[in-house]
Amino acid sequence: MCSREEEALRRLEEVFSATLARINSLVLQPLLETTPEPSDPQVRECLRLVQQLHQSSQRLWEVTEESLHSLRERLGHHDAVGLESLLLLRDADRVLQVHVEYIESYASCVAVQAFQKAAKKRREFWRGQRKALGQLLLGVSSEASVGTTLTQALRQPLAHHVQQYVLLLLSLGDSVTEPHPARELVVHAATLFGNLQSFMRQALDQALATQALWHSLSSRLRVSLGWDSPAHRKAEGSVWAGPWVTWCPIFFQGHSVHTFDLKLVWVDPGQDGCTFHLLTPEDKLSFCSKNAQDLMVWQWKVTQAVCQALRGKKDFPVLGAGLEPSEPPTCRCVAYTFRAEGRLCQATYEGEWCRGRPHGRGTLRWPDGRNHVGSFCQGLEHGFGIRLVPQASEDKFDCYKCHWREGSMCGYGICEYGTDEVYKGYFWAGLRHGFGVLESAPQAPQPCRYTGHWEKGQRSGYGIEEDGDRGERYIGMWQADQRHGLGVMVTQAGVCYQGTFQADKMVGPGILLSEDDSLYEGTFTRDLTLVGKGKVTFPNGFTLEGSFGSGSGKGLHTQGVLDTAAFPPDPSSTRKRQLGVGAFPVESRWQGVYGPFRDFISAGCPGDEQEALLGFHVQNSRELRKSQEYLCCERTQPEACAGRMEDVLDELLLHREPRALRECLEKALSSSRHPLGKLLRTLMLTFQATYAGIGANKHLQMLAQEEVKQHARELWAAYRGLLQVALRRKGQAPEEDEDPEARDLQVHSLVLPLMLPSFYSELFTLYLLLHESEDSLYSQGIANLTFPPCHRLSLVRDKCFLSATECLQKIITTVDPREKLEVLEKTYGEIEATVSRVLGQEHKLPMDDLLPLLIYVVSRARIQHLGAEIHLIRDMMDPIHTGGLYDFLLTALESCYEHIQKEDMRLHRFPGRWDSKELW
Repeated sequence: MCSREEEALRRLEEVFSATLARINSLVLQPLLETTPEPSDPQVRECLRLVQQLHQSSQRLWEVTEESLHSLRERLGHHDAVGLESLLLLRDADRVLQVHVEYIESYASCVAVQAFQKAAKKRREFWRGQRKALGQLLLGVSSEASVGTTLTQALRQPLAHHVQQYVLLLLSLGDSVTEPHPARELVVHAATLFGNLQSFMRQALDQALATQALWHSLSSRLRVSLGWDSPAHRKAEGSVWAGPWVTWCPIFFQGHSVHTFDLKLVWVDPGQDGCTFHLLTPEDKLSFCSKNAQDLMVWQWKVTQAVCQALRGKKDFPVLGAGLEPSEPPTCRCVAYTFRAEGRLCQATYEGEWCRGRPHGRGTLRWPDGRNHVGSFCQGLEHGFGIRLVPQASEDKFDCYKCHWREGSMCGYGICEYGTDEVYKGYFWAGLRHGFGVLESAPQAPQPCRYTGHWEKGQRSGYGIEEDGDRGERYIGMWQADQRHGLGVMVTQAGVCYQGTFQADKMVGPGILLSEDDSLYEGTFTRDLTLVGKGKVTFPNGFTLEGSFGSGSGKGLHTQGVLDTAAFPPDPSSTRKRQLGVGAFPVESRWQGVYGPFRDFISAGCPGDEQEALLGFHVQNSRELRKSQEYLCCERTQPEACAGRMEDVLDELLLHREPRALRECLEKALSSSRHPLGKLLRTLMLTFQATYAGIGANKHLQMLAQEEVKQHARELWAAYRGLLQVALRRKGQAPEEDEDPEARDLQVHSLVLPLMLPSFYSELFTLYLLLHESEDSLYSQGIANLTFPPCHRLSLVRDKCFLSATECLQKIITTVDPREKLEVLEKTYGEIEATVSRVLGQEHKLPMDDLLPLLIYVVSRARIQHLGAEIHLIRDMMDPIHTGGLYDFLLTALESCYEHIQKEDMRLHRFPGRWDSKELW
């Protein structure tokens, strides 16, 4: 079966093997025998290409002999050896690749006229070989040049051989029926060699077009494109398009020259069918033709050249077919150095590309040492990125870890400067904008920290600045990087000032409060020295009104009237001297913190924006700056953020019942990765910046108290916003807006107790300072209390109220005002239970009876700073308890506290409805 086609194949292989041997001896060997080594670099390059062709010819002869051997084995043992044993069928791809290598080597020689140059010095020899060469060729004129004869001699036998291959394989395929196991092998081989015919024609066309292209160029262009180096003149493909000439990867228009890597060329078909475009990193080239067929061929050739460059090998660029998909991928990963003037001039980008633009992850390096690693979109930095900017002096860098939008920093970022300053906050259009913290190094000559709002790179709006060198903290308004508007100045010495600033200077009248509660109303100098007209109110009620100034010596000079007729002021009126209240509306102080969160919720909580709006977690190690490892910033990836946001919203929907909601909010606020937890931590940062350290001043207690309550309202509003987004995502109807009364109920009963521990340390410190004098009197009052000598009755009495005493002492172990009130309620229950037990019957204690016993329990409990505890409970407790039992018990505790402060108080002197002796 099939013996006729197989026999024809055997004869074809025998003829072709003999022809290859003759070509080797008649053409290739003589071409390589040029001696001595030529001095012309172009001739040396041509000889190298001929040598490469000789090696390809040798491999082609070897595979032909191997194929001939398999055919002889098959024909000699027809019954024992199957058709699939033929090398041409079982290993068609390898046979094909050897043919492709020969064709590529041959085309390279043609493109640079290697045969003509290599044979130039042996012209007479080749004239003598003309007759022998003619026996290898058909249709070649005897008058043809030596170069043309050699070119034909090395191509025509192979072309004839491949043509016969295709015909015989097609005939063999027709004779093999479908069930035959070798049927698919025959069809595959016929297809491959059919494509090889087209490949040969196109390879020769490209070689000849390249040869003609170089001859058409001016001498200047030849030099600029490397004419002196023959290797540069081997074009992988060329297309002539009217006034345009495309030589990948070189483009010409007139006298302009542009070179690009084929891997960075995208073919963009036109909409009208008469145009297509080539997209490159820095240019967009348009090609037009009235002939749609010619345009399609040009477009296809460039497309195939790009595919081959991306695959790193030369395969079959056959129109409409190929070994691999003919369309190159849109997204690629390549390195490129920009040349055009602009911000990317001489910068090298290495990473992902899409349609001629950096798109995806990549690294951008400038010659001056700048380095950017991150995400790109349509050629611009977009998404999270890290940029290192070297300083002009010393080996230091500015490091920007930030979110970018359309080439500029936008969103949350952490910037570490070579000056050892660190900024953490928001950016817009590359400038600090919104809330941010700028802090100098602790070892800086003038350590400073600013926490507040920025506008277009300058401090503007409400902000706090701590000047470590002067020991001052400014709380107030800013404009154009200067203190401007209402402000409060607090010093390390405990002096407070409130007034108006303009262009960083105090202007007009103000209020000055000293550590001992002296009050000055008037004007000041920069260092808070009294100057000009003013009035001083001393703690004992005396007033001094007149003119103040500093004389030639030290101290304060004044001329005025001293009024000593006033009575000492009530301590409660002194406590009412609070600064900042009313000057800075609590709703508008930290809009730079609340605003991004509201925007995030309004946008539907997109996971990819969570990081840019709410901040990210990143290690802060300055030692890693000089290492590339520093660019691999350890942080939660945006994909994880998106997934986690879905989980956050789903969890809110599952925990809407009161008990479950409390647990859900507690978990959220304690997590540094939950949106609510991130918001709470930012608010904690602002609170500590305002009221810790130098800001721990008793005259700021009211300012801090109302700020904590506002934070609780904002956190509840944030939760409600997240819940509405979760409902919309699930296709459910959003909940109706809460009325103010219902909202306040949730804020005080649910949110405030959960968030208060985060602010408690700084807040309670302010209460301690504000009520320090009261607590001092209270402690003295307890010390002055006297009790009867120890005897049996006192021991019984002590034992009876021991449980109440121990219960009351637990009031300092909790932070939640409600829990403190519950402790007070249990203490009242213990006292009442003891009285009922002594009387032998249940007894409800009215205020007149409760007060002396509660005073006794309070004095024995010896709770430090009880006044601060009482006032914090009163200020922060849920308004729903006003007028109820908790309010009654807290009022009783306040009465005890006030009575104990009186030095002459004795326990047995308190009047009562019954004689206390009856209890014992």
